[in-house]
Amino acid sequence: MNLNTIDKLLTTTRSVRRRLDFERPVEAAVIRGCLEIAIQAPTGGNSQGWRFMIVSDPQKKARIGELYHESFLIYARAREEQSAAAGDRPQRDQEQRLRVAKSAVYLAKRMGEVPLMIIPCIAGRVEERDVMAQASLYGSILPATWSLMLALRARGLGSAYTTLHLRYEKEIAALLDIPGSFTQAALLPVAYFSGEDFKPAKRIPAAELTYWNTWENN
Repeated sequence: MNLNTIDKLLTTTRSVRRRLDFERPVEAAVIRGCLEIAIQAPTGGNSQGWRFMIVSDPQKKARIGELYHESFLIYARAREEQSAAAGDRPQRDQEQRLRVAKSAVYLAKRMGEVPLMIIPCIAGRVEERDVMAQASLYGSILPATWSLMLALRARGLGSAYTTLHLRYEKEIAALLDIPGSFTQAALLPVAYFSGEDFKPAKRIPAAELTYWNTWENN
């Protein structure tokens, strides 16, 4: 394997919001190819209970966009209250948070305009399950979702792993005829991305976040 290419893919697959191309159509054949790659991901017990709802209908996208925006406003107000209660943060942290916040606001306002939305779903519900069972259920859909995002990135398409629509999961399930026995895991806005290539993000070094054998030893 070409490790340089693989490492670049893994370190530059970003949450794309402001750089989504809302005007360029996304070909169905490209999505189908990416999904064939995505379903090679591991799934608990090889159950393969995943389903992928693709939304291209303008009216349905617009309605989901409205619900997403409503949920975002609720979320943003809660975050503002938490930030105020936490007090001042380091300047670097504030600047990074501001950049992310601006891009999140941008996407929230335009979510309904994206060429395609993909909602990964998994058979089963998380209500009244214990922590292990919840982890098992989500563990059967999240690897495929990440593989899908990587496959899209490799083909010049951007996406972002979002969950704010889940505040209105029932309404969206009714809109799209998603059976009540399935859990929606995420909402991916999908579009070709504009501008130049992506770079690795600034992260806390992994060594500072890694523990060996005990939480006190890193």
